Amino acid sequence: MSQDAPQGGTPMIDWDLAVRVGSRVAGDGPEIGAGQADAVVAELRAGATRSTGLVRDFTGLEAGSATAPVLVVDRAGWVQANADGFATIIEPLAGKLMTGKSAPGGFGHAVGSRVTGAEVGLLLGFLGGKVLGQFDPFFAPSGRLLLVAPNVVAVEREIGADPHDFRLWVCLHEETHRVQFTAVPWMREHLFSLMSQITGTVEPDVVLTDLVRRASELVRGAREGGAGLMGVLGTPEQRAVLDQVTGVMSLLEGHADVVMDGVGPSVIPSVSAIRKKFNVRRGGVGTLDRLLRRLLGLDAKMAQYRDGAAFVRQVVDKVGMADFNAVWAEPANLPTKDEIHQPQAWISRVHG
Repeated sequence: MSQDAPQGGTPMIDWDLAVRVGSRVAGDGPEIGAGQADAVVAELRAGATRSTGLVRDFTGLEAGSATAPVLVVDRAGWVQANADGFATIIEPLAGKLMTGKSAPGGFGHAVGSRVTGAEVGLLLGFLGGKVLGQFDPFFAPSGRLLLVAPNVVAVEREIGADPHDFRLWVCLHEETHRVQFTAVPWMREHLFSLMSQITGTVEPDVVLTDLVRRASELVRGAREGGAGLMGVLGTPEQRAVLDQVTGVMSLLEGHADVVMDGVGPSVIPSVSAIRKKFNVRRGGVGTLDRLLRRLLGLDAKMAQYRDGAAFVRQVVDKVGMADFNAVWAEPANLPTKDEIHQPQAWISRVHG
C-alpha cells in the first residue's frame, strides 16, 4: 500500500504495519466449512442485490447510475479497506502536523510512525472483529459497500438468529447506506469537504503536543475515556464543522436503522426478535468489551443510531416519507446536530 509521506518517504502512520497488526488482532472468525462459507458469501451478495429494490420501495430513493461495488470480505479484507480509507483522511492532516516546530526528526519520525501504526492496527483489529458491514464513501470514484461475512456468521450464532433472516436484515441496513450515497450524488463530496475543513483549521504545534499528551494519559489510565483527535479541535470553527458531521452521520445511521426495521416485517419473519437481541449486543457483551467501546468512542456511535432513528421516525410520522426526503435535496436541508434532537425545528425550517 502506497501513501503520501510527509517526511523522508515515511508516512506519519505506518499503514502496512497497521494492516498486519489489525489482521492478527481481528483473527479469522468462527470456524466454517469451505462449502458453507461459499454459501454465506453468495447469500450476502444476493441479499444486497435484493435489498436495493426493497430500500427504493420503502424510501422512494432511486439508486443512481454511479457505480458503488458490493464486496463480501473477511476480517483482514475489512482491515485493509479501512486502513486505505483512514489514510485518505488522515495523511493530509499528518502532513500538516509534520510542518510544526514540534515535529520529530527523521529517526524519531520513523519510530513514531511504527508506534502509531501499531496503535491504529490494534484499533482496526478490535473493530474488524465486530463490524458487520460498512459503506466506504471515500473509495474512488463513488464508494463501495463492504459486508464482513465471518462477523455476520459470528453474530447470528451468538444471538441465536435465523441465519437467512439475519443476513437479509444486515444487507438492508448496509444497502440503505449505498443507496443514500448513490441516490444523493453530492453526499460523498459534502462529507469529504467537511473533513477537509477540519484539516484546514488545525494548528500543527498545538495539536501534535496535545495528541501526545492524550495518548500518554490513556496508556497510563489517567483518563477514563478518550476524545482522541476530536478532543483537541476546540475552536468555534472546528466545533461548528464537527457538529455538521454529527448531524449528517446521525441522519445516515438512523435512516438505515428505520429502513431495515420498516422493510423487515414484510420479508423477515423474525425481525422483531432480531432487533431485540441485537440492541442488547450493541451495548457490549462483557466488561472488557464495554470498556473498549467507551475508550474508542463507540458509545457516541450508538447514540447516532438511536438519535438519528428517532429523528427520522418523528419527521416521517408528521410529514410523510415524501416530504422527509427533502433532506436529500441539498446540503442546506441536512439536519443540524441540534435539529436531530428537535425534529420539529427541522420541519419548520425546511417546510415552513
